[in-house]
Amino acid sequence: MSERDFSKIKRVVVKIGSSSITHKESGGADLIRLEKLVRELTDIHNGGRDVVLVSSGAISVGLKAARITDTYYDGSAEEDGPDNKLALKQAAAAIGQARLMMLYQKFFAEYSQLTAQVLMTKRTVTNDWNRLNVRNTFRELMNLGVIPVVNENDSISTYEIQFGDNDTLSAMVTALVDADLLILLSDIDGLYTDDPRKNKDAEFIPYIERLTDRFDSFAKGSTGSLSGTGGMATKIHAAHIATDSGADMVIANAADLNVIHRIMAGEDVGTLIRGHRKQDFYLKDYFSDD
Repeated sequence: MSERDFSKIKRVVVKIGSSSITHKESGGADLIRLEKLVRELTDIHNGGRDVVLVSSGAISVGLKAARITDTYYDGSAEEDGPDNKLALKQAAAAIGQARLMMLYQKFFAEYSQLTAQVLMTKRTVTNDWNRLNVRNTFRELMNLGVIPVVNENDSISTYEIQFGDNDTLSAMVTALVDADLLILLSDIDGLYTDDPRKNKDAEFIPYIERLTDRFDSFAKGSTGSLSGTGGMATKIHAAHIATDSGADMVIANAADLNVIHRIMAGEDVGTLIRGHRKQDFYLKDYFSDD
């Protein structure tokens, strides 16, 4: 099999970031891009592959619906602390998750494709019983020909909003469903030696045969917006989980969602990190019990 030959892939997880399916100006859902994403995934599924979508965007869509901005809490009042800002995100997630899933249901239905919502938290992985249950759920959904849409249950969990982002969640799902490939779509072309938006000398890395600790130094911190949390640090953490589970991983730019099919067709886009299953791989080991 050549370096970019994914013709034998049977199960793929695709992660889409919040900025890739919402309007930058308002945070509201970008209907055109959502429809194109659904069309791309359905076509891959029609080709005989299992597909799982891990989608961000609930908080952003919820903030837009409730007309809340980053300046909602300006720090001038006693109650305008980090706990209340976190609670605001949780409330926004509860609003936005319902709206976002309604849109996914509508667009998938247009292509006669069944879909289902799966909400997860960190404890889904750290609790042995929960982990077994969700694995069984995924298996049965895919047996039924369903494309699951996965998100973190941000309305009840604070860990993911503060630290995890859906990059980590997508790697969790990749390991849980024994996927062959994780496609992680973001607003950057792939992995660089430094942040290319700040360092013009940053070098693009198209291929990594084996992920080692030295690549951790290329990771950058999280974004600072109210609706987003993911940065390159979470992508590197996700890559360790996915590749240790045995899956290949591609980090690519979601500017053109046709990139999904280009990746599946073996085109040289994004950063490919080759999977090497760790002999003693145990998903729970990648998460603390705090």
